[in-house]
Amino acid sequence: MKLKEFNLALRFILEIGALVGVGYWGWQSYEGWLQYLTGIGLPLLMMSLWGTFAVVGDPSRSGNAPIPISGKLRLLLELAVFGFGLWAFYKSGQSKITLAMAALLVLHHLLYLDRLRWLWKQ
Repeated sequence: MKLKEFNLALRFILEIGALVGVGYWGWQSYEGWLQYLTGIGLPLLMMSLWGTFAVVGDPSRSGNAPIPISGKLRLLLELAVFGFGLWAFYKSGQSKITLAMAALLVLHHLLYLDRLRWLWKQ
């Protein structure tokens, strides 16, 4: 497996991890209808935002952007999604998962510095 494919797979795992973390936190933190809203609704909202707002020509995606945004806004969205996922795991008492995910996020971004530079210029 080439480095690019490895990093895309890592990114996908991190995306799923962030969604799982938020869903787990929401499900554990509330009861009744709020449990469903936070445990299922928040991850669905995050997926919708992630897939809808994109930078045209992003090399880590198909290049399509249903709603085009600047690279800086995309970076902010990614920071929010990954940060919320980390926070959710931490607040759920999953410190080992939080640390592992944080380390993998650092690795991912170190391997993708060219994409970060590209996004910053868009």
